[in-house]
Amino acid sequence: MSSRVAVYPGSFDPIHNGHLDIIERCRPMFDEVVIAVLHNEDKNTLFSVEERMEMIREYVKDLKNVEVDSFNGMLVDYVKKQQTNIILRGIRTVSDFEYEFQRALTNRVLNKEVETVFVMTSEQYSFLNSTL
Repeated sequence: MSSRVAVYPGSFDPIHNGHLDIIERCRPMFDEVVIAVLHNEDKNTLFSVEERMEMIREYVKDLKNVEVDSFNGMLVDYVKKQQTNIILRGIRTVSDFEYEFQRALTNRVLNKEVETVFVMTSEQYSFLNSTL
């Protein structure tokens, strides 16, 4: 793991300015940011994985160290496949932190080498939510 690669996972259904804010602000922190679109057949989504990936690619096409990919299964397995141990998560509210903290602890149990980096969304995007 010589380069610093961060995996930014999510459904991104659809991607919004809050997600883009996190991506843009984290780019200087890492050699590469992989936006990993979750493929979950049990989740009822507005857009297909391919449509979500295409939207994201359009938004990040000029960002040199950002890649777009998809995954299914366990996030820790995908992170290992990417040859990194860093998961990037955006936080808008205290309730987001509580939820993400539990996920981070679970990922740590599954793979003790995994680290989760939490980044606060800029205040102007704190109300955004893909589900809404």
